[in-house]
Formats: sequence, structure tokens, C-alpha cells
Amino acid sequence: MAREQIGNVHEYTVTELSGAVKRAIEDNFGLVRVRGELGRVTRAASGHVYLDLKDERAVLSSVMWKGMAERLSIRPEQGMEVVATGRMTTFPGQSRYQLIIDTLEPAGVGALMALFEERKKKLAAEGLFAPERKKPIPFLPDVIGVVTSPSGAVIRDILHRLRERFPRHVIVWPTLVQGRGAEDKIAAAIDGFNRIEEGGGVPRPDVLIVARGGGSLEDLWCFNEEVVARAAAASDIPLISAVGHETDTTLIDYVADKRAPTPTAAAEFAVPVRSELLSEVLNKERRMVGAASQMIETRRAALRSAERGLGRPEDVLGAAQQLLDRRSDQLTSALRALAANAANKLAKAAGPLSVAALKTSVAVRIRETEALGKRLAPAASRVQQARRDRLASAARLLESYAYKNVLARGFALVRDGDGKLVRRAQMAPASGAGEVEFADGVRKISFGGGSGSDKRPAKKSVTPKQQRLFD
Repeated sequence: MAREQIGNVHEYTVTELSGAVKRAIEDNFGLVRVRGELGRVTRAASGHVYLDLKDERAVLSSVMWKGMAERLSIRPEQGMEVVATGRMTTFPGQSRYQLIIDTLEPAGVGALMALFEERKKKLAAEGLFAPERKKPIPFLPDVIGVVTSPSGAVIRDILHRLRERFPRHVIVWPTLVQGRGAEDKIAAAIDGFNRIEEGGGVPRPDVLIVARGGGSLEDLWCFNEEVVARAAAASDIPLISAVGHETDTTLIDYVADKRAPTPTAAAEFAVPVRSELLSEVLNKERRMVGAASQMIETRRAALRSAERGLGRPEDVLGAAQQLLDRRSDQLTSALRALAANAANKLAKAAGPLSVAALKTSVAVRIRETEALGKRLAPAASRVQQARRDRLASAARLLESYAYKNVLARGFALVRDGDGKLVRRAQMAPASGAGEVEFADGVRKISFGGGSGSDKRPAKKSVTPKQQRLFD
């Protein structure tokens, strides 16, 4: 270039040139839409978000101011394909241009689904979806905690269904369920319920319901954030997820201990139907009363059967009582004879005695007779008591050797085909039917069907009283 041409070129200061470039870019690119993949994503303490948009051959530095970032429905992450709308400008301090983003949205549902699948694989690899870590839902919780929006139809549906089925104490933790920051508030609500201590001023829930109504994938995206999924997985309280409609699926559904297709269904999973429980309790009560009545009747019939086998007490004890009465009469007669004999002897001895001596002798005899009578009365009572004790002992022994009691100790009765008792082996018929009666029933047998061996087990020693029972 000739010197005169260089002299005609306008001379700028650095600031002037930077300003001119800035105006040229902003005038020509005042509003642009850019599609690309998110690279670096940095969130400053001020709330601004700095990120890179890139494709295969270029990188565009971008910034989103705090106010715009707070209104995002999704959290921008590296690798997400997005469409950014904004304006181009320059940053003179570093001699570079950048995009000031006004709106940022996923590049179609496919981009969000790809991110969803990536997160799903990551959490599954960590074991957060494993069936063995899922906790059972309590059958009838006393307190139910609900994480949802306090002003939506969801909480009204849940409360209405709980009142219909089984009213319970419900604690609502109000939170955002859509938009920027909702994921942090939902995770904080789950963690907050778990931090409630037993026996405190606020009752600790026995089960949690995290619920939201239906919506688009973008509307439900906060329930696909890792912070929410990890909070649900860390919950010590069993958790039911009820996000969207039946066809909607979010990451919290995979982590929750129970997934409900709708918020109303979550209330149904949380409590049983009170009327059905009452009906079941009444049915079990009727069965229990019937079983108890049948058992009592069975025992009564068994007692009556045993009573018939023992016979009447009068028949068993009558002879012994008669013997006791006869012995008592004999004792009384003997005492009277003894007294009469003593009186005769006294009369004979009184002849040669004086009246005074006679009186003295009579008085002595009377005192002796009285003393003897006093001694004889207890002796007679002791004799009668001893007889009664022996009689009671014999009655108890008789009862222990009763027909059914002997069978209960392991003995059995053998009868031939005519029902006659077979008391000896020689009395057994060579062939034919028979029966063996045990304490708990009768079994049919057949004589002559043995192995033919003459060997018999050694006889068990039998007392004479036992032998008499079977003879």
C-alpha cells in the first residue's frame, strides 16, 4: 500500500474501534436463534449463567443474566442440545463476541428424552432402582406427608380420597412443582420430612406422597433432576410418587418405593378402605366365635362320653359306705357293752362296801368311764377318718384304672368279628375280621394275616389290679 493511501485511512483508538465493532455486530445480529450443543456451563455466585454453544467446527460464548436464568423450566447441562434466542454483542475487555441469551429451550422432545435416558442409566448403575432397596408401604399410617403445590387440584383430590377411604392426619409441605428452582424445593421438602424427629411437636409422617398433576415433558422436568431422585432414594420414610398422568414417567417414579399412576391412586395406595376393614374384622369375629363354640361343644361331648364310661359314683362307693356304717354301729355296740360290763362289776364289788366307800368307788368308776369315753370318741373318729381316706384312695385308683384311661396309657382292646373281647392269644380266631380299639378310635384288623413267626415281644409286667380290669 502506498504511503499516501495509508495516510488517508481513518485512525481509531482501541476503544473507538471496539465500539464500532460492537455497534456493527449488534445492528446486524440484533435478534438471532442459534441451535447447538451445550459445552461448558458455569453458574456464577451472582446468579448469571455462562455457557458455550458449539457444533462440530465452532464455539460461541454465551451468557444468561440472573433474571432470565431463574425463569428457565429446565436446568442447562453439558451435552444438552438446545435452541437459544438472544442478541449478539461484544465484550471489549477481552476482544471477543458473545451471545446474550434471552430464552433457552431444549431442541425438541428428543433432546430431553436423550438426557432422561442418560440420567436413568447413571442412577440405575448406582443401584437406586434396585427392588431390594424399596421399603414396604405401611398398611395403615397414622400420619401422611404430602409434597405438592398447596393451591392446585392435586392436594384436594388426595384429601378427598383419603376422607372417602380412611381419614388420616395429613401434613402438606408446600412447594413449587414446575419451573426453575422447583427441583431444589422438592428435594428440600423430602429431606425436611425425614428430619422430623419422633415424639416432637410436629408428628413424623409414616409415608410420603410426592404429587403433581399432568403436563408436558418440560413441565414435569424438575422431577427428572438428579437432586430430586437422590433425595427420594435417601428418604428413610417410605415414599409414593404420583407425578403426572398414568402415561407420564419421571426419574422419581423409578426411585420411589411405590409408583402411583395418579395422585388419587397414591391416596388409595396409602390407606385401605375403612368399611372393608370393618367387614373383615366382623367376619373374623364370627369365625372365631363359631370355632370357639364348636370346640366347647366337642369338649362337652367328650366329657359326657367319659362320664358314661366311668359309671355312677353311688355304684362304686355304695358298698364301701355300707361297710363303714356297719363298722360304726359295731363300735357303738361294743362301747355300750363295755360300759354295761363295767357297771355289773361295780355292782358286785359294791356289796361289802359301805355307802361312803360305794359312793367313792362309783364316783371313781364314773370318772374312769367318762375318761374312757373321751378317749374312745377321738379314736373312733380317727378310725372312721382312716376308713374314709382309704375309701377315697380306692376311688381315685378305680378312676385311674377306668376303661378309657387304661386305653389312654397305651393299652388296646382286641375284638373278634362278633365283637367279643380276645383276652388271650389262644382265644384269637385263626382267620377272619376283627378290630382293635385304641384311646382315640377303632381300627379294623384281619386275623391270620401275620408273617407266621411265633416270636412274641417280652410281656410287660402287669399288676394284679390291672389284670383284673382286663379279665
